[in-house]
Amino acid sequence: MAQDSAPARPASLGAQRRLRSLQGDIMDLILDRNLDVGDPMPTEAELCTALGVGRNTVREALKVLQALGVVEIRHGFGTFVAAAGFESLASSLAFRGRLSLRHGGHEAMELADVRQALEAGLIGMAIDRMTSEHLEELERLVEEMEGLAAAGTNFSVADQEFHRQLYTPLHNELLTNLLDVFWSAYAQIHRETGFEVASLQDNAHQHRLIFEAVRDKDKELAARRVSSHFDGIRDHLNALTGPAPVAP
Repeated sequence: MAQDSAPARPASLGAQRRLRSLQGDIMDLILDRNLDVGDPMPTEAELCTALGVGRNTVREALKVLQALGVVEIRHGFGTFVAAAGFESLASSLAFRGRLSLRHGGHEAMELADVRQALEAGLIGMAIDRMTSEHLEELERLVEEMEGLAAAGTNFSVADQEFHRQLYTPLHNELLTNLLDVFWSAYAQIHRETGFEVASLQDNAHQHRLIFEAVRDKDKELAARRVSSHFDGIRDHLNALTGPAPVAP
C-alpha cells in the first residue's frame, strides 16, 4: 500500500510546475499582444485555444495571477490586465515577518535591513533632485509631527508621508510602492510585537535632524541619520528574539 501511494508527491509537484509554466505563458501572451493596464484579456475559450489547455486549468492559473496582481477578474465583465498592485506583497512580507517572530525573528530583521538600506542608499540621489517645494513639504510634515508629539498624539500618518516625500523627487513609482509595502508590513509587525516609540518627541526630533541634513544637502550625514532612524525597531526585535545568528 505504501508503494502505491508514493508517486502522489511527484505528480503533485509536476502539476505545480505545469501551472507555473502556464502562468508564464499567459504573461508572455499579454506582452506578445501588446496589452496594457486596463485592457481586456482574451476570453477563457480563446486562452484555452491559444495555450492548448483546458478551461479549469486556465481558470486556476488566472486566479493565481490575480493574487499576484497581474490580472484583475471582474465577475460578469471579464478579466483585465491589472494596474500595479502591491497589496499581496505587503501581506506576504508582513505575514513572514510576524511568523518569524515565533522562530527567532530573522525575517522581520531582514525586512528592517532592506528598508534601511533602500532609504539610506537613495537619499543622496533624492537630495540632488530636491526642490524648494519638496523641502517646504518636508518641513511642514516635521512641524506637524513635532506638534502632535508635544500633545502626546501618535503621528504615524505624517511619519509615513514624510518618508514617502523624501523620495518623491526621484519620480520612481516602484520605489514609492515599495516604501508603502514596507510601511504596511512594519505596521503589522509593530502591532504584533507591541512596539511603541519610547518617546514621541525623540522620534519627531529624529525626523527634524533628517530634514536638516537634507536641506543642507549633506548627503553623508543624511544617509547616517536615515540609517540610524531604524535602530529603534532593530533594538526592539533583538530584545524580543535575541540578536540574529552570525553566519559561519
